[in-house]
Amino acid sequence: MRAREEARSSAFFQTDSVHSPGATRLPLKSPHRPRGPRFHLDLWLSFTFQNWILDVGRPVVMLVLPADWLPLQHPGVADYLHFLYNVTAPLILLKMLERSPWMLPGLAVRLGIIAVSMGTTLHLAADSITRRLLLIGYQLHLPVRENPIMRNLKPSALVDFFELLFYYDDTVGHMMWCVPFFLVLVLFFNGCFSRREQERMPPSAWMLLAPNAAYYWYLITEGQTFILFTFTFFAMTTTVMHQRRRGLFLNSDGRFMFYSFSAALILVVIWVGCLWNDSILRTKVPGLIYIPRPCTVYTLHLHQMSHI
Repeated sequence: MRAREEARSSAFFQTDSVHSPGATRLPLKSPHRPRGPRFHLDLWLSFTFQNWILDVGRPVVMLVLPADWLPLQHPGVADYLHFLYNVTAPLILLKMLERSPWMLPGLAVRLGIIAVSMGTTLHLAADSITRRLLLIGYQLHLPVRENPIMRNLKPSALVDFFELLFYYDDTVGHMMWCVPFFLVLVLFFNGCFSRREQERMPPSAWMLLAPNAAYYWYLITEGQTFILFTFTFFAMTTTVMHQRRRGLFLNSDGRFMFYSFSAALILVVIWVGCLWNDSILRTKVPGLIYIPRPCTVYTLHLHQMSHI
């Protein structure tokens, strides 16, 4: 009996010491379920808004606003959007690396950020000049030397300068920009696996799936990154097959990325199939890898409609 009373009194004093105002409160352990990996809504929302407003929005602004709204010797609204994209794109890629368990060495990260900044800057300069060339009759569906305004250019050596400019834009700039971009996506995707087999995507992920897939389609077609995209998608598919053998499955972020890439690839196939027999577009892209650019298709149809 005495032992029971002493146990009750000690329990009473322990409870009183925890809940009394002057006592130090100790954290009480309560059983709770471990939370699974959450969907990074803030990351994908900022990623989608940046791509659609600052990247896709540039040609839209160029077509909607009047050509003489700002002097041609000064940056336009589309140029300012490009300025902002050059700042936000490296920051979002860094945020992806911070949330990925696969981290590159510090030197590689710095070199990648420098490459992205230089690539987007080259694209800014060439894209700004291209928009001004369109106002004086430049045709995007024709090669540089076959454009009427280039044939009449004096001295003729200036055509070589424009070819070098577009080479920096289409080849050097896009490679310096897109190679680190897709590499970061692959590193982030490699960390999107868990032991839970059936982890459903939240409604917010399904809402962002369509605009994200549409942006990848725009990046493939307008940026001419089909080969890089294909290698990235192949690496993602191989990673999924390898991780399943180890008993790991895609979480909500991984499913979101894999579904977005799959939908973008379907959109590209439909886009190419609809324009496969376009003989005018074939003059600029005669090879097997035929991916027409949306801006080229739009300006070509607009040019034809203006002459009806």
